[in-house]
Amino acid sequence: MVKESPPSLLSCWSGLDLADVFAMPELIYGYHPLREALRHRPHAVSRVLVGKGRRGGRRQTIEELCRRHGIELRSVPEGELNRLSQGVHNGFVAELVESAAESTAVHHDLELVVLLEDIQDPRNLGAILRICEGAGVGKVMVRDRGSAPISPAVVKTAAGATEWLDVERIVNTAASLETLKKEGFWVYGTDPGGLPPWQIDLRGKVVLCFGGESKGLRARSKKVCDELIGLPMRGAVESLNVSAAAAAILFEAVRQRLDRDTLPAAEDSG
Repeated sequence: MVKESPPSLLSCWSGLDLADVFAMPELIYGYHPLREALRHRPHAVSRVLVGKGRRGGRRQTIEELCRRHGIELRSVPEGELNRLSQGVHNGFVAELVESAAESTAVHHDLELVVLLEDIQDPRNLGAILRICEGAGVGKVMVRDRGSAPISPAVVKTAAGATEWLDVERIVNTAASLETLKKEGFWVYGTDPGGLPPWQIDLRGKVVLCFGGESKGLRARSKKVCDELIGLPMRGAVESLNVSAAAAAILFEAVRQRLDRDTLPAAEDSG
C-alpha cells in the first residue's frame, strides 16, 4: 500500500469560498485525467487525493503509479473532494506542482526536443535533464517502460531542472518520433558509428535521441531516425557515459543554433 500522510493541508481547505479555492494550487480531477498525468507527467503532480470509499482496480492503478513515482497519496472524505473540484471527480483529485516552465518558456527552444530511451540509472537521467535545461531544450520525452522514474534521486541530481523542463513520459518511441517527423522535425539518433555532430545541420526543428547505458537506442527507434550521430573517440576509452555524450552533442546543437548563419563543417567544405 502507498503510505498515506495526515491531511494537514487539506484541513485548511474546508469551508473556503470560491476566491480562496482559485488561490490554491491548480487541480485536476477525475480518474482518467489523473491517470494520464501520472503516466506522462508525474513530475507535475504534487499529491493525489482519493475518496475513502473508493476501492477496486482504479484505485490500485493510481496507487501503483503514485508508488512508482514517489508521489504522496491521501485518503480523504468524499465531501472534501466535492469542495475542491468543479466537476465530476469520480473520487480522484490531484494537486499540481506550480510550474516554472511556463513563465520561462522564452528561454527554451521549442524546436529542440530530446528523447530518452531506457535510461535506467537515476543519476544519469538527472544529469541529462540538468544538461537539457542548461541547453534550453523545449521538451524532453522519456520512454516510460525501461526508464527510471523521476524519483527524488533524479530530482536531486537534476539540481532543480525538473521544475523548469517540460518532461513527458511516452509509451512508444517509434510512434512518437513518427508524429514529430510529420510536424516537420528531423530526428537524429546516437550511435558510436554515426557522423560527428559538427558535420550535421542541427538547426531548425530537431529531435536528439539518446539510448540506454548498456544497449543504446533500440533497433526500431534507429530505423525511424533520419541520421545517426556519434562522437569520434581518440583515446583508449571506447565510449562516453550517456550523460557526457548528451552534453557534447546538445551543446554542439546550441553552438549551431546560436550562430544560424554558420553551416556545419561538412557543408562548409563543399
